[in-house]
Amino acid sequence: MNDKITDVVQKRYDRIAGAYDMMEIVAELSRYKKWRELLWSKVEGGKVLEVGVGTGRNFTYYPPNVEITAIDFSARMLARAKEKASKSGLKLRLQQMDVQHLEFEPDTFDTVVASFVFCSVPDPVRGLTEIRRVIKPGGKVLLLEHVLSQKRSVAWFMNLANPLVVRLMGANINRRTIENVKASGLSVEHVTDLSAGIFKLIEARKIASR
Repeated sequence: MNDKITDVVQKRYDRIAGAYDMMEIVAELSRYKKWRELLWSKVEGGKVLEVGVGTGRNFTYYPPNVEITAIDFSARMLARAKEKASKSGLKLRLQQMDVQHLEFEPDTFDTVVASFVFCSVPDPVRGLTEIRRVIKPGGKVLLLEHVLSQKRSVAWFMNLANPLVVRLMGANINRRTIENVKASGLSVEHVTDLSAGIFKLIEARKIASR
């Protein structure tokens, strides 16, 4: 893993933190809202980790009576999340942390949730492997992601446009996240196609050792 790349991505998100909530406001209101509701409705257990909390876009979807820890590697994004949490009276543990280097003990969480995160993690398999380490045996991983299309013409365009999108938004639009989840050692249980074969809800689990 290249820490210099991680530093570049981190600084990019620090830079756009102030405008982040406005950048996708139309998509949030038109489709992301219902997808986030679906994502968080699938949480299991009482101890949950949100990876890549950003500015706190998921706060309104958190299930009740759940202990939530939320992390982000961007200090400025996290500062905005803390401000939102304080204004809403939401109680959770917010920490600056990189999913590629999680500072939690093994087998800590019942569920790990991330939305549009693994398009930006420099080494996604490493990040997912860290998630597998800190989740309990039998624990659930829920990912809302956009992935590379299986349609050759669409995939060609996504690969062509990716360098520009990364420069502007910090996100890769051509990741093979389902394959990355499998490569991390997690077991993919179900994949829901949300739109156009690109937006997916991925449900995976850490298989308990026999």
